[in-house]
Order: sequence, then C-alpha cells, then structure tokens
Amino acid sequence: MQVAASAVPAFELTRVSKRFGAVQALRDLSLRVEAGCTLALIGPSGCGKSTLLRAMNGLSTPERGEVRFEGRALTAESAPGMRRRMGYVVQSGGLFPHLTAAANVTLLARHVGLAAARVESRLAELSELVRLPRAALERYPCQLSGGQCQRVGLMRALMLDPSVLLLDEPLGALDPMVRAELQVELRELFRGLARTVVMVTHDLAEARFLGRRIVLMRAGEVVQDGSYAELVERPALEFVSDFVRAQRQLHDEEGAP
Repeated sequence: MQVAASAVPAFELTRVSKRFGAVQALRDLSLRVEAGCTLALIGPSGCGKSTLLRAMNGLSTPERGEVRFEGRALTAESAPGMRRRMGYVVQSGGLFPHLTAAANVTLLARHVGLAAARVESRLAELSELVRLPRAALERYPCQLSGGQCQRVGLMRALMLDPSVLLLDEPLGALDPMVRAELQVELRELFRGLARTVVMVTHDLAEARFLGRRIVLMRAGEVVQDGSYAELVERPALEFVSDFVRAQRQLHDEEGAP
C-alpha cells in the first residue's frame, strides 16, 4: 500500500544542472517526489536518468541548483549522514566479490555499529522478505544466480530500514524469465514496504508495471511527468509519442516467434 503524502516531500530538486565535460547530463531540472510515491525514471540512453538518481543520494553534486531530501539541503557535507536513510541498488547488485552474501548485506550495519543481535535478526527478516534461501547467504557472489545477486542487493539496501529506496536499472542484466519473476516480487515488495521508491529503467512496460508515476527524460530534462495513460493519451511532445511507439514496437518484436 502507499503511505499518505507528507507535507514535506521525500525529494525536491530545483533547477539542477550537471555537466560531465562536454556532456550536459542534467539541464535546469526541477522535480518533486512526494513521500510514499513509487516513481519510475525512463528515457533513452544518456538522457540523465542515472545522474539524476545519483544527485538524489549525493553521489553526484550538481554545479547549479539545489537538492533537498526530506526538507533538508543535500550537500557534500550532509550527504553521508543522509545517505543512511536511503537504500541504493545498482544493476547486478553491485556486490563485493570477496565477501559472502551475508557480509555484503550487513557491511554498512556493522560499520555504523548496529548491535550484533539486531544485525542477525534483520538479516533473517530480509531473507524472508526477498525470498532468498538462508543457505545462499553463505555463498559468494560468483556462486549466486543473477536473480539471487539482485535479492542480496535489495537486502543490503534495506538493511538500515531506509525511508527511501533508489534503484538504478536493478533488473536490466537479467534474462527475461527471471526479470518477469522479480518484477512481480518487486511490485509486491514496494506495496508492502510503504516507502518512497525511485527506480531507473529503460523499459516503459516495466515502468508501467512498477511505477505509479512515470518521469520521461530527454537530454537532461523532464519532458513529461505523469501516469502511463497520460503519456499514451496526452503526450506533451511528439518525442513522447515516438518513445511510446518505439517501446511498443520493441516489445512486439521481442514477443514475435
């Protein structure tokens, strides 16, 4: 279920710009993400989706503009502390290969001094939540399947019980059957967690399935912000119609015998 929107948004970005050399990754971008919202960021490769997500958790500092998290300015100084209230999941889980799954999940919790008993109980809770067998926690990433690595990455992101979950193409590297299974599990997880979720994906069907709200980007800017139905029925630009058409064609081709 979704939590009621708070008067203070989870994130508020105001005229944020970020450049990498000659590439303008974010261009005067403003975005408000209400607490409890499940939002999907989508757009063509290089449009700034991942940079925007990294700006939200302080891993990428804008040259101009302001990012606020739960009402407070997110700066280089405040970001490390604020980041503990954000779970962050990257493609393929981003696991440390020399650590077991359990050690990956509990790394930050042990670093911040969480009591050992609480770490163990939380590990058991999360293993059940993401449907990962306890035996898999003793294995190393190279001994796990792609789907299991993603479950471990989710457990690590949720370990400190964050108020926000940020996911950067978490299912992008998985085969179609595993991906479809995890999409269903993620939707159930998002609804049960009652947390703010911001997810980057390149797949409009996935964005529709998982996100209550879709933000479509192009060249570092937001071109449309709304529901899937609004993108299809009331496109703000011709680009939106072209993007939807291309995505539908891609899925039709993938489903063709």
